[in-house]
Amino acid sequence: MSDRLASEIAAIAREIDARFDLLLTPPEDSRRPLYEAMRHAAIGGGKRLRPLLVSASSRLFAVDPECALRVGLAIEAVHVYSLVHDDLPAMDDDDMRRGKPTVHKAYDEATAILVGDGLQALAFEIIGSEATHPDPFVRCELVTALAAAAGPAGMVGGQAMDMAAPSLVQDLGIVTRLQQLKTGALIAFSVEAAAILGRVPAEGRARLRGYAHDLGLAFQIADDLLDVEGDAVATGKAVGKDEAAGKATFVSLLGVERARAQAKLLSEQAIGHLSGFGAEADLLRDIAAYTVRRDR
Repeated sequence: MSDRLASEIAAIAREIDARFDLLLTPPEDSRRPLYEAMRHAAIGGGKRLRPLLVSASSRLFAVDPECALRVGLAIEAVHVYSLVHDDLPAMDDDDMRRGKPTVHKAYDEATAILVGDGLQALAFEIIGSEATHPDPFVRCELVTALAAAAGPAGMVGGQAMDMAAPSLVQDLGIVTRLQQLKTGALIAFSVEAAAILGRVPAEGRARLRGYAHDLGLAFQIADDLLDVEGDAVATGKAVGKDEAAGKATFVSLLGVERARAQAKLLSEQAIGHLSGFGAEADLLRDIAAYTVRRDR
């Protein structure tokens, strides 16, 4: 990891944690346990990739960093809610997340459901606020695009496909589509949100969409490799679960070496989509290169 990227990751993590800390200050009433559980899920740990992508992409269009940070915070709230719900016994049934007990283990299942519900609602409260952007048309596009990325045509639809996967015959096309929805949709929105904030018309976003598409797949292949080769302490979650659950992954379909080569190719392709940009895209290039070298 480059020094620049390490510095940017640390800075965005501090900013996101500080804002969750402020937004999720526990009230002195019976909601306090809920807020404490939301803090458990949202503060500390995690790669903060999605807020980092919003911040990095926003530099291409001279977007106000505060606006970009608020959008990144909203996307991270959606991402964390999805992790809390995915970890539930009815779904992936995980005990550890980001190096600590999952919310339903640290608290209980009902609280975990409410934590996810609360974080999803908080995301739209943040992104729809005038503090995120003064133009109501920009805010409306952000809200609509986030809802599409998070819903049945995006992340939630991908999770439904993932849950059905063990009972279906899987091939590379199906797994790719599943991951484009489950993981890729929010990553793609994280990049495109910067163009929305910068008032770039839809027809001017093709290079960013290409970058996000290839980055999202590279990221997921790297995740699949970590599930096979990673260390639970480093990743902060259980490893080897996909094989145990009988799920088809890029690694099970391609093999370790072909999967690693494909991730590298996708990373290089993502960087290639940025050829029309100058030094303002260097952080995005660093992110794409690091995606396939990470250990968590």
